[in-house]
Amino acid sequence: MVTGNRRNAVTAVILGGVVVGMVAMAYAAVPLYRLFCQVTGFGGTTQTAAVAPGATGDRLVTVRFNADTMGGLPWQFRPTQRELIVRVGEEALAFYRAENSTDRTITGNATFNVTPHKAGPYFDKIDCFCFERQVLTPGESTEMAVSFFIDPAILEDRNLDDVKSITLSYTIFEVDSDETEEGVDATESRRTSALVDEKARVN
Repeated sequence: MVTGNRRNAVTAVILGGVVVGMVAMAYAAVPLYRLFCQVTGFGGTTQTAAVAPGATGDRLVTVRFNADTMGGLPWQFRPTQRELIVRVGEEALAFYRAENSTDRTITGNATFNVTPHKAGPYFDKIDCFCFERQVLTPGESTEMAVSFFIDPAILEDRNLDDVKSITLSYTIFEVDSDETEEGVDATESRRTSALVDEKARVN
């Protein structure tokens, strides 16, 4: 027969395990969410690659560029080109410009997605300013590059036959310069999720 004290001890151990499990899940949620988005292209999340395979076939895609700031970030942020016409499989290079017009140093971090969302799994970045934080001193401006290609696998996906143009969007927000990478990842995931939800409501 289980005594009252033993029953209480077992209950305490179980509850403690639940709490530890919930904390562990909270820390794991950010990388798991990011991995899920990268693998599935959920919400227009793009992919990464080391090199472009080279032009495949004659299909051309118009890539348009968009830029937004979030949370009152006092930067001027815009793409330097409105659009590029790229051949599937061919590497392309685009630039964004950011300017800090304030009298203080500001650290920014960019989230990104593409529309239509179903094109996300086929939009591959080789290098991008969004892979790291951007620090601008008072009055400083800079051009930031992104190199990318459209995966030739898109040619085999009949669901993408109607895609003639893709819009690459960046939203940049301010982060604390001493914030940990985990903290930035968590903030980025929350903001990305909020942006996806907002776009879904609009569309």
